[in-house]
Amino acid sequence: MTGTPAVRVAVIGCGAIGSLYAAHLARVPGVEVWAVDPWAEHVDAIGSRGLRVTGLADFTAEVRASTDGRDLPSCDFGLVATKALHTRAAVAGARTALAGAAVVSVQNGLGNEEVIAELVPRVIRGSIITAGAIVAPGVVRYDAPGDSWFGPFEPRPTPMGEIERLAGLLCAGGLRTHALADARGPQWTKVIFNSATSPLAALTGLPMGPLCTDRALRTQVDALVTEALAVCERAGITLVRPPSEAVDEAIAEAYDHKPSMLQDVLARRPTEIDVLNGGVAAEGRRAGVPTPRHDCMVALVKGLERSWSS
Repeated sequence: MTGTPAVRVAVIGCGAIGSLYAAHLARVPGVEVWAVDPWAEHVDAIGSRGLRVTGLADFTAEVRASTDGRDLPSCDFGLVATKALHTRAAVAGARTALAGAAVVSVQNGLGNEEVIAELVPRVIRGSIITAGAIVAPGVVRYDAPGDSWFGPFEPRPTPMGEIERLAGLLCAGGLRTHALADARGPQWTKVIFNSATSPLAALTGLPMGPLCTDRALRTQVDALVTEALAVCERAGITLVRPPSEAVDEAIAEAYDHKPSMLQDVLARRPTEIDVLNGGVAAEGRRAGVPTPRHDCMVALVKGLERSWSS
């Protein structure tokens, strides 16, 4: 790519999701993508060989990658794809490049936009259901397709025109994205699905299909869904689809997929339990809705994490 790009996008966190979004955006003519990730081997591979996508797609994209957010030029858009516990440090590290950007979270859980809004002026509420995994430095496997939904984050909103522009770029790159005036419904739809399946996968070691087709475990999944739905209904949020449909779709389309919380447990990394089941429980307390099952998941996964250092 020569000359000044029409659009410059920063992807903050180039794990599985960041890599998939960076690669698809980089396919769009006139878009220049910069990715930041602390994994030096991954960054070096992207710089030398490009970012390879396998699985549901097969292509290699030109992405500029760095381990330091201070290396990024000024960008028009930012996509934050780090684990939730790294949000503040990662966005702060690229704050200069994002000063004039509209920044969207494509992360799991609740509360990421609030952190981003403390550091940049315009924020987009985002929710995605795409799934994948890094299989080697510079290579990401595309496991499951899924739409993305973007809308203004109410306390620090991005104008709809900018949201529609970013959504259009992602659509052009091959990831169907919807620009909405209110994106809380899609966000909660994903949170309910993830909080009902991810901790059980992490605790049992089972990928999505075996987890959700086991009769006893599916009962627990459904009970966690019901509890979170009560919180959502008290908050007046309309979901985009019943969570049970998302579970059934995951069985059909991502049977062998290991959700990120299970991947974290297998690698003995801290999980995102605090922003998933912990996020549901926190909203439940604010709304006056008991969430004992989600509280239980938090306690069990936290206990598992503590066992690694005992």
